[in-house]
Amino acid sequence: MKIQEVLNIPASFFYHKVIDSVLYDIKAQTGETLTEDQLENYSYVKQFTKTTSARLTVTKLVPNEAYYYKTSTTQSEFNVKYDIQALSDHKIKVIYQEDIASQGFMRQMNDMLVGTIMGFVRSRNFKKMLKQIEQSY
Repeated sequence: MKIQEVLNIPASFFYHKVIDSVLYDIKAQTGETLTEDQLENYSYVKQFTKTTSARLTVTKLVPNEAYYYKTSTTQSEFNVKYDIQALSDHKIKVIYQEDIASQGFMRQMNDMLVGTIMGFVRSRNFKKMLKQIEQSY
């Protein structure tokens, strides 16, 4: 899935909203208080439900330009990229991409089916979230 949106906010504002969310999640999941400088290559286990967890790893961090992470489960690996392009001092283009690599034919087929069905809803909700960030500026 790939989503591109132009927002009327500075790149630094959007970037820090994303990073603050990541730091909050790490604190909630691990109890650790990190700084932005400690994030790249940082890895932690996130508990989604009582029986479901995944390992999240920050794979790339470029201030005001990029935030990439990987979510690994026993069956799949999700790679997510946030690229931020400054169009002016108060206008950015956010390019969000996610890819999934699953093990096993049936898992790949299931991911493709669910991705197709849920893709529209997830895309719409993600765009709403981007607009909420823009409005909070």
